[in-house]
Amino acid sequence: MKEERISVFDIFKIGIGPSSSHTIGPWRAAQQFLQAVQAKDALDEVRAVDIHLYGSLAKTGKGHGTDIAVILGLSGYDPVTVKTEHIDEILAEIATKECIVLPGDLQVVFSPKENIIFYKNETLPFHPNGLTFIANCGNKGLIEESYYSVGGGFVIQEGKAGDEVKPCVDLPYPIDQAADLLKWHHASQKSIWEIVLENEKVWKDEKLVRSNLMNIWHVMQQSIFHGCQTNGVLPGGLNVQRRAAALNEKLLKDFVCAGCDDWMDAIRRSGAGFSYTLDWVSCFALAVNEENASYSRVVTAPTNGSAGVIPAVIQYHLTFCGGTEEDVFRFLLTAGEIGSIFKKGATLSAAMGGCQAEIGVSSAMAAAGLAQVSGGTVEQCLMAAEIAMEHHLGLTCDPVGGLVQIPCIERNTMGAIKAITACQLALQSNPDNAKVSLDNVVHTMWETALDMNNRYKETSEGGLAVNIPISLSEC
Repeated sequence: MKEERISVFDIFKIGIGPSSSHTIGPWRAAQQFLQAVQAKDALDEVRAVDIHLYGSLAKTGKGHGTDIAVILGLSGYDPVTVKTEHIDEILAEIATKECIVLPGDLQVVFSPKENIIFYKNETLPFHPNGLTFIANCGNKGLIEESYYSVGGGFVIQEGKAGDEVKPCVDLPYPIDQAADLLKWHHASQKSIWEIVLENEKVWKDEKLVRSNLMNIWHVMQQSIFHGCQTNGVLPGGLNVQRRAAALNEKLLKDFVCAGCDDWMDAIRRSGAGFSYTLDWVSCFALAVNEENASYSRVVTAPTNGSAGVIPAVIQYHLTFCGGTEEDVFRFLLTAGEIGSIFKKGATLSAAMGGCQAEIGVSSAMAAAGLAQVSGGTVEQCLMAAEIAMEHHLGLTCDPVGGLVQIPCIERNTMGAIKAITACQLALQSNPDNAKVSLDNVVHTMWETALDMNNRYKETSEGGLAVNIPISLSEC
C-alpha cells in the first residue's frame, strides 16, 4: 500500500456538479495545464488549444459535463467560486464567438466542436479517466501534458503519479488503514475525530480546521435546502422531474419557509414516526443530487455522484436526533478519515471500481460519522463503516444516457438509509464478535473492482444504461 497523507479537505471539496471525476477533475487538470504553460513562460504565446478526452471521459463526458469543465478551467474560472447561474451565458458566448479568453486576457480561437476530441475507443495507460491538453505556442512549439482524474476530484499528471495528494509530512498519527486507526486509539485513548483533528492541525490551526469544516457543512446544507425548494426538469434530455421539492411540499402541507432554520423547525413540528423520518432522509438526499445534476454547487463527499449521502445523514441527525454543530464537526472528521482509508486501499473512482467506489464509500463514511456522534466506540464506528460497505460490494456504475441521474440520484437515498441502518446495527453489537474487519472489506472492494467487467465502470455500456430506451444525442 502506498503511503499517502490525505487531509479531510482532500476528501470534502466544494465544487459544482455533476461529477467529481468527470467534471471537477478535468476542470482542475485544465487549471494545472495553464500553470504548466505559464511555468514555461509560454502563456502569452498560445495560439490554439486542443483537448483530447479518452476512455470513460470520452464515453460519458458529454453527460457528465467534461467538455464544459475543461472550457471553464481554461477560461480562468474556478469550481469553488464560479457563479453557477452564469455558466450557460459563459458557454454561449464562447460558442458564438468561437473564442476563449485565457488568463491575462489572451484571446484564442476555440471551437468546442473542433477543439475537444472524444476518443471513445482509446484509453491512456494509467487510468480510464485520461485527458491530454496540447497548446500551440507559436515559435515556442507545442506544449503537451496528460492528466488522469482518479476519483473524488483528485488529479494526477502523467509522469508524476503520487503527487496528487499532500506531500508526505510527519503526522502525529499516520494512518493508511483501519488497523492504524485502532492502534493509535489504543495508544492514545483518543476517539477517531480527535486523532484526525491532531493530524489536521499539522496543516491548519484548529480554529481554521473548524471554520473550514463548518463552511463545508454550510454548502452541504444549502444544497439540501435549495434542492427542496426547486421544481422543474433536470438538464440533459432524459426529462427527469425533480422530486425533492414536491415531496417537501407534500410533507409540510405547502408550508412556506422563511429560511433554512425555519424550515428545520417546520419539519420537526409537522410529523413523526418511522415513515415520516424515512421520507425526509430520502428527500434530503434527492435534493442534493438533483442540485448536482443541475450543475449547481455541492460538496464532493467523497464524489459528486454520491454527494447526497453524507449531507442527508447529518441533516437526519440534526433534525431528528437532537444533533449539534459540534456533532457536525466530529462527524465530518470521522467520515473524512474513513474516506481516505478507502482511497488508499481501493479507489474512489467509479471508472475504476463501479458505484461501490462512490455510493458504497459515502455510505461507509456516513455510517462511521453517525456512529461517532451517537456515542459509539472507535470499534463500533469502524464496524458501522464495514457493514455499510459490505452491502454495497459489487454495485455497478451504469448511468443512463451518461448522465448522473438514473440510477445515481435514487442511489444516494439508498446509501443514506443503509448508513443509518449500519450505524444502528453496530451500536447494538459487540465488535469483538465481528467476523469481517473494515480492512477486510476495503481489500475485498478493491478485488471486486479489479474483477468487474468494464461495461459496469462508468462507461454506460452495460446494465440500466443499455436497457432503458432513450434517444439522446452525443451521450
